[in-house]
Amino acid sequence: MITPDGERLVREHTVYSCVMGSRAFGLATDDSDTDRRGVFLAPTPLFWGFTKPPAHVEGPADEQFSWELERFCELALRANPNVLECLHSPLVEHVDATGRELIGLRGAFLSRQAHGTFVRYALGQRRKLEADVRTHGAPRWKHAMHLLRLLASGRDLLRTGELRIGVGDAREELLAVKRGEVPWAEVERRMTRLAEENDEAAVRSPLPPEPDRERVEAFLVRTRRASARG
Repeated sequence: MITPDGERLVREHTVYSCVMGSRAFGLATDDSDTDRRGVFLAPTPLFWGFTKPPAHVEGPADEQFSWELERFCELALRANPNVLECLHSPLVEHVDATGRELIGLRGAFLSRQAHGTFVRYALGQRRKLEADVRTHGAPRWKHAMHLLRLLASGRDLLRTGELRIGVGDAREELLAVKRGEVPWAEVERRMTRLAEENDEAAVRSPLPPEPDRERVEAFLVRTRRASARG
């Protein structure tokens, strides 16, 4: 049995694809890249041999990254910020019947676990920015902007139970950070406050403690069986 290469799987078996990054967040400027993310469903027979299909694929286009459906679901159930946001992009480029089912499961992936993953990811990114300041005297301002955006997104998710990735009225304030117009000390203050607001929101969040793993697994098994039948 020959396993198709990853790029072929993306070209022929993508169930959902979207634009992410600044364009999806409402932070695009003239020099912004177009980051594409997607989910492909590897045909079930490819799992029967010793060589399994890839869990993720870079390409075939520039700035394109895709996950195999099972891997995508695993990460979403763990409240991975990048994966959850991908499923909530307002810029969907392709979706088939399986992709529509996946979108319909968005709520099943959301839980209070997002508090830990969003804040933990943000803390790791903040440490990198602080290292930049120590080494170069200034952070990577674009990364600082996106860190503030992520913390605000996580806070609002915990407060409302809904994940909305567009920055809305905060656009100009965030772009000022990207341009380096906001002192680093002020950016640090905002990061600290947003992290505290995430902690406060988690206490009263309407989100369930855990995601609906059984519902997601039932979808995955049903999808794999349908693929096996051809």
